[in-house]
Amino acid sequence: MQLVTAIIQPTKLVVVREALQSLGIQHFTVLDAEGYARQRGQTATYRGVEYKVDLLRKVIIEIVVHDEALEPVLGTLQKTALTGSHGQIGDGKILVLPIVDAIEIASGNRGTNASEVIKR
Repeated sequence: MQLVTAIIQPTKLVVVREALQSLGIQHFTVLDAEGYARQRGQTATYRGVEYKVDLLRKVIIEIVVHDEALEPVLGTLQKTALTGSHGQIGDGKILVLPIVDAIEIASGNRGTNASEVIKR
């Protein structure tokens, strides 16, 4: 089992969610986040005063998948999270981490029996 964490632009969430659903991925977690990287923030104007916004809004999607489903999920995330035809700085990152164990709190089931999230 693997934990896939995708940090993407908020504007791409609907497209990514629909693409994941078409793969049969029905369960995932979405978090709001702010980040600072190569974009180095943006300049904004509020009531005529210009100021710099260093932390830019992002969305984090977390998905637990079986090893055999990993490559299709990664390909789908990479393709659908792009902005423009070649992508841009700030499109995000995809991280993959191994899952050692999973425990369903309500039933006490462990491992691949822990949740529907993992039964893919």
